[in-house]
Amino acid sequence: MFRKLLAPIAVVAMTVYLVVTLSFTSRNAATQPCAGLRVMVRDSTTHPFVTATELTRELGELPSRIAGMKLADINTDSIEHMLADIDKIEAVRVVTLTDGHLLVDVNPMEPIARVFPTGRRSYYINRSGKRIAASPRYHIDVPVIQGRFADTDTAFTPIKLLPLLDWLDKHPEWGAFVSAIKADSPTDVIIVPMIRGHVVNLGDINALDSKFRRLRTFYELVMPHKGWETYDTISLKWGGQAVATRRDKRMRVIPNLEEIEEEVDTNTMIGVDSLRIAPRRLS
Repeated sequence: MFRKLLAPIAVVAMTVYLVVTLSFTSRNAATQPCAGLRVMVRDSTTHPFVTATELTRELGELPSRIAGMKLADINTDSIEHMLADIDKIEAVRVVTLTDGHLLVDVNPMEPIARVFPTGRRSYYINRSGKRIAASPRYHIDVPVIQGRFADTDTAFTPIKLLPLLDWLDKHPEWGAFVSAIKADSPTDVIIVPMIRGHVVNLGDINALDSKFRRLRTFYELVMPHKGWETYDTISLKWGGQAVATRRDKRMRVIPNLEEIEEEVDTNTMIGVDSLRIAPRRLS
């Protein structure tokens, strides 16, 4: 009986102790002076856009201005918003440490592509489209995008190619195959392969599974027979087709029909300046 009464009393006593202790700690922290500012940049070796030293320098007088201020008087949200506007930063969090220091915890910008807009300097972008100017000081191995991207055009921007970048990232064998992406309009997205001599016009970036499946079929069944120097463009714009344009437009070829037996018949029609190949049927 005594033990049954003792247990609830102990719980109540512990609760009161914690409430009083936390309340005292909170009041004490509110009046505690700021001991200074510390900056921590995560993954600065992998993404060398900004170092702790550089960021401290960009903060200017802020570190010396807040030193000695009451922690309760420092607006950490305001500091976070100010730092988030810096192009080199992906995300930032400002927290108070138990020793009275403010910690600025920074994630450097995470680039997904380097953009070479026509007539302007190149820049890196992250998934939200935030830019950072490219610099000789660092080089990040990310996909390259070339195109006519105007700052006034909000309908067609490099970030619109994100589904293609994600698809290539999920299919590393094709990601390694692509040297660059050239996009002058939403319906003329061209990939430049590592295999020199031709480009591949995807049209838009819909139905990528089908388009790259047709491209693989073309490479496996046509290129070995016709030669890798025969065509300058392979177009996958039209559903169920791969249309290849001859490099030498002066060449005259008598149309004929070839059938290649594999899992299914694949019909190849060779015209004066184009070749059409039907895709493999899916089971």
